[in-house]
Amino acid sequence: MTARLQNTVALVTGASSGIGEATARGLAAEGAAVAVLGRRRARLEALADTLRAEGGTAFVVEADITDKQQAASALESVVAELGRLDTVVNNAGFMGVGQAVDSPLEEWEHMLEVNVQGLLYVTHAALPHLLRAAEDSPRGVADLVNISSTAGRVARPGTAVYNLTKFGVNGFTEALRQELISKRVRVSVVEPGTVATELSTHLRDGVRQAVERQIAGMEALRPEDIADAVSYIVTRDRRVAVNEILVRAGEQTW
Repeated sequence: MTARLQNTVALVTGASSGIGEATARGLAAEGAAVAVLGRRRARLEALADTLRAEGGTAFVVEADITDKQQAASALESVVAELGRLDTVVNNAGFMGVGQAVDSPLEEWEHMLEVNVQGLLYVTHAALPHLLRAAEDSPRGVADLVNISSTAGRVARPGTAVYNLTKFGVNGFTEALRQELISKRVRVSVVEPGTVATELSTHLRDGVRQAVERQIAGMEALRPEDIADAVSYIVTRDRRVAVNEILVRAGEQTW
């Protein structure tokens, strides 16, 4: 079977672990040359080595997407190295939870920097390349996929600023989708529920334990489950636009 993303280039942010790493593997398996972007070069290099050993093409980009210049330079380096850009997966994210009255302002600011500003910087730099790819690709389409969360649908106590960022991602995605319909750039959102990743390891002591108690006994999603959703979106024929995929853990109620 012909690889469905052969002769295309994909960029995945936050690719050094979790959903980003699994997504990079999934897109490479579909034949895409994959640029893996993040801040932990050693992990990115290890992932790239694995993709190459499996017959794929991989390019490592070490960058902090919360810096607008680094984000723009990262996108330019991908196109300079790999020749084009057909798919962008905005996966990088940070989650901080806890009662608002007890939360450090710096934690709120960091969520906004990564989940909103970083996503905007990458998207802004990527759009001209995606528009060009949609025009000259044999597939006739390009894709921008934003990784949001169930927190972009359901607001709960203790997640106010995380909700703010993810509701914002959902709204931005939908508006951009409508803008780009005629340009054959599909814009989609994937909303994962509870996934076994490093995301919760950054929580403050006390808060982390409370979250662990909340999900105790639940079988969490695996990063590959979300990567499958991304691959499904971007491998559809140009006549199909999968705008939104919500993926909850089987026992998750929120």
